[in-house]
Amino acid sequence: MLSILVPIYNYNVYPLVVELHKQCIECGIAFEILCQDDASQSTLNAINENVNTLSNCSFISLKQNIAHRTNRNSLAEKAKYDYLLFIDGDSIIISNDYINKFISNLYDNDVVYGGRQHPAKCPSDNQKLRWKYGKFIEDKAAENRKKKPYPSVLFNNTIIKKECFNQVKFDAHLKKYGHDDTQVSYQLSLLKSKVNHIENAVEHGDIDSNMIYLNKTKESLENLMALYEAKKIDVAFVKLLRFYDFLRRTKSTFIIAKIHSVLEQHLFRNLTGNQPNLLLFNWFRVGYLCSINQKS
Repeated sequence: MLSILVPIYNYNVYPLVVELHKQCIECGIAFEILCQDDASQSTLNAINENVNTLSNCSFISLKQNIAHRTNRNSLAEKAKYDYLLFIDGDSIIISNDYINKFISNLYDNDVVYGGRQHPAKCPSDNQKLRWKYGKFIEDKAAENRKKKPYPSVLFNNTIIKKECFNQVKFDAHLKKYGHDDTQVSYQLSLLKSKVNHIENAVEHGDIDSNMIYLNKTKESLENLMALYEAKKIDVAFVKLLRFYDFLRRTKSTFIIAKIHSVLEQHLFRNLTGNQPNLLLFNWFRVGYLCSINQKS
């Protein structure tokens, strides 16, 4: 029936697994919960070892780091059931019938995405950039996600048929953070996979600091550029790429990159401060994308 796959890096996953385990038993389904730490060598893994005391559950810590997307692929290869539920280790279950909602929506679907939400209040000023972008940009109701079903799929809190996942998988050639979801969702669109969106959100528990998220954003833009240059994604699939492609065709990327280099420190101060502006964040993303490769 259901393989729940939980990639981890330096995080206490035991409370999440206990809740998932409880709900699976209540649903009376055949299940397994596979947790895999990506060689973080964290002291928290002593707690995570308790996962192995729960029925149908396992936790292992890899000896060598393989990166997040390869960790997900590895978990999928080990899974023995027909449906894979990808859920990140820092997720918080906020519904008592979380598993049941997914099980009830599997019929005639290849992929079911439950959504994500961020806390009502930001935990601290130092996390405001990630929190704001998550809450006001990423957190969308199922009704809105259904308008663009493929680009709206994020591979945290998503169930996919194993036979479907085996046709797409995460691109192990990308080594940096970001746009794993974009690459897989685009492949699903090419296959015309049946995607459904439901209201079954998990809460994002481990919100990055402003500095960490800004650095991750740079990496994700570098990944996006790599996908673009390798022609592994259609520009029409990603709004930011459509704009970049317009700038490239109008020979404007060099000018935007130069302006970005002048404004970068000012943008950096705002985005790592306690009142980051999402409009400035959008400018930062466009400017940084144009500065990655000025040969165009």
